[in-house]
Amino acid sequence: MTALDAQDVTRARKGDGEAYRRIVLRHQQSLATRMRRFARGAADVEELVHETFVQAYLSLHTYSERAPFEHWLQSIATRVGYAYWKRRARAKKFAHLEESNEIAAVAAPPSPEDASTILHAVLEKLSPRDRLIITLIHLEERTVTEAAEHTGWSQTMVKVQAFRARGRLKKLLQQTHLSEDAP
Repeated sequence: MTALDAQDVTRARKGDGEAYRRIVLRHQQSLATRMRRFARGAADVEELVHETFVQAYLSLHTYSERAPFEHWLQSIATRVGYAYWKRRARAKKFAHLEESNEIAAVAAPPSPEDASTILHAVLEKLSPRDRLIITLIHLEERTVTEAAEHTGWSQTMVKVQAFRARGRLKKLLQQTHLSEDAP
């Protein structure tokens, strides 16, 4: 933990709002970067960052200072993003919304913007759990150990979940004719 974080955490635990404001200012950009993995819209990203800082403030007394403060915040952010995906999935399920816009097969290699749009559209079809593990391990290139730390799952569970999620992703890509081994 940086000396600034250590000082501000100690002061924030004692109720110093200005110290927590400095923590927010220091870490909000890195959290916004992480939350863009979970939400595309700027308003949603901002809401997720805000929710992360609220949860961090309410849990500040549990921070043990064994790991860097940034890692602790990122773990909270991961859980907040995962909960966001779960809420969205539940809302879609209860509203009985059918996804009518299928991804068209792409003849030429897509532009980076199109590839990003296609990737997010396919990832949205995965369950929140599958989407989380694909994002952590394959998009953010986290190790199994890091993914386990961020999710609170065991390493074995992360490995099993990653294996299953890759299978489901491959199936979705084949259905949309985007996989290399698609028929």
